[in-house]
Amino acid sequence: MFKASVITVSDKGSRGERVDTAGPLAASMLKDAGFEIIAQTCVPDEQPLIEAELRRHADALGSNLILTSGGTGFSKRDVTPEATIAVCDRLAPGIPEAMRAYCLNITNRAMLSRAQAGLYHDSLIVNLPGSPKAVRENLEPVLPALEHGLHMLLGTKNECASEPKAHV
Repeated sequence: MFKASVITVSDKGSRGERVDTAGPLAASMLKDAGFEIIAQTCVPDEQPLIEAELRRHADALGSNLILTSGGTGFSKRDVTPEATIAVCDRLAPGIPEAMRAYCLNITNRAMLSRAQAGLYHDSLIVNLPGSPKAVRENLEPVLPALEHGLHMLLGTKNECASEPKAHV
């Protein structure tokens, strides 16, 4: 079972002015998919704080999958993608590309997402939007592939294209 955590990025949420429902939905979806939820936190839209929280979840808490919720739009305060890029050793562009492609069938506003995904040590970080509806729509199409990606990252599964055994 992989360890997962969710970081909500919200100025109002971090001040207690808004109850977050998107982060708990993401955690619930992960739990239903078999992930162990080890942490759910909230930080303000400040790049250094987001970066520190991403590193803490990966390094101190040992989270294999870190989902962020919020801060992926066009607002000047939306800096979650920049924080993710700054922390990650390698990017995984196929994940946000798949989310946007899927969600374009639902709304043309999906093209406005600046979400990123990448690898940091033994963790996969994936940015999600901040609304519950958008969290569900973005996470559903990629969630089935994330477990396989984590197996590959951690070296706990064979290569993707391993050859089938020959029949004699």
